[in-house]
Amino acid sequence: MPNSLFIVHVHVHVKPEHIDAFRQATLDNASASVKEPGIARFDVVQDIEDPARFVLVEVYTNKEAPAAHKETEHYKRWRDTVADMMAEPRTGRRYVNVFPDDAGY
Repeated sequence: MPNSLFIVHVHVHVKPEHIDAFRQATLDNASASVKEPGIARFDVVQDIEDPARFVLVEVYTNKEAPAAHKETEHYKRWRDTVADMMAEPRTGRRYVNVFPDDAGY
């Protein structure tokens, strides 16, 4: 397959009283994550109509990189910090890149 980027969309529904704290913890995690060698992008987006809903768009350079990411101290700190902030368990969907080509990242 010519495009080899591995993309994960993580959907998170946060308790309304934790929106700001979740956002800050997630921005801290994302800022550290983009420095990892296996991560091409790490976007954090927030729903306009329901600010308690976020999507993390994680773009990895290979299928092994997500596991490596989950071993980092910043991920473990994020995971533990936000666990009780979620209104329901987060969900993830995995994708392969189609467009733009991998060089576009």
